[in-house]
Amino acid sequence: MGSFSLFHWLIVLILFGVPLFFVFRKPLVGPNRFGGRPQAMGFGQAIGSYFKNYVNFSGRASRSEFWYSVLFVFLVAIALLVVDRSETLSRIWSLATFLPWIAVAARRLHDINRSGWWQLLGLLPLVGSVVVLVWYCRASTMDDSREAVFA
Repeated sequence: MGSFSLFHWLIVLILFGVPLFFVFRKPLVGPNRFGGRPQAMGFGQAIGSYFKNYVNFSGRASRSEFWYSVLFVFLVAIALLVVDRSETLSRIWSLATFLPWIAVAARRLHDINRSGWWQLLGLLPLVGSVVVLVWYCRASTMDDSREAVFA
């Protein structure tokens, strides 16, 4: 009753080993297939871009755009919890920012030359969440095609 069987180890291998294989595989080399390099943004620009590109899943998002958007959504959620203890406003805010959050996260993954579908890896307990967080923090990949034109 207290030991792991072969079946349990197989489940652990599938849940952690298979995703790690794809995680440590390098993204495609060459020019970024999702477009040109995004510009760095200030806080106000990032919030404007967050809502302007409400459900835009194409293109790329810089680290500053992504993290300022995360900060804004988090601060507003905290403020709504302080103002409304019944959490009604907080739930409305969560619903209103659900699609833009997925869209900006997909664009952020595009910036490191990965598909936006990699967000689903975050649904795996522990390993997936950490890996996706590391990817969100990673510097953008160079757009070699644009630099070759100017070189």
